Amino acid sequence: MDDIVKQALAKWPNVPHCYGWLGLDARGNWRMRDERAQHLNLPGDQLRHAALVAFIVRNYAADERGCWYFQNGPQRVYVQLEATPYIVRTDPAQGWSLHTGEALGPVEEVVLTETGALVLRSGAVVAQLDDRDFAHVLPLLKMNGAAVADEDLLAWLDGSAAGALTLDGVAVQRVAAADLPARYGYVSVPVAPS
Repeated sequence: MDDIVKQALAKWPNVPHCYGWLGLDARGNWRMRDERAQHLNLPGDQLRHAALVAFIVRNYAADERGCWYFQNGPQRVYVQLEATPYIVRTDPAQGWSLHTGEALGPVEEVVLTETGALVLRSGAVVAQLDDRDFAHVLPLLKMNGAAVADEDLLAWLDGSAAGALTLDGVAVQRVAAADLPARYGYVSVPVAPS
């Protein structure tokens, strides 16, 4: 957390938190959700200001409820997650790279949902793969140790085919997309406690 944020917290400890105004989309873009976007359930405008995005990334954390936020001075701005708390991409130099710019670390768990979302876990970090990188990752998936054909992968996804699906030697588990938040302890749409 930035020192200036720590100082603001000490100076103004009781500032009300903000809900609904910031989102993280499934491609790792921060989105400003104004009143219109919130009312119409739109993703909002992508934040492109590099310094603002870097400030959000440096001050991004989760509370005890599993709600993700960024600390904006004394105020927590809670983040609406389209997917998971982190988005991961493939990077030729770094391997798995988070939307925050950090490396993911060793993959300990891999799940694939019925919607085709691939989710990786390394320690406490849970990250859905940016869908634009799936073509790069597809050749890394193996069924019973061999390259998996598209039709076999689809059959495995819908449960009509058995077999050991792996990604870089880690067993892939089939998990319903709706079960991801409870499984990994995060809240997709934070709301103020009542």
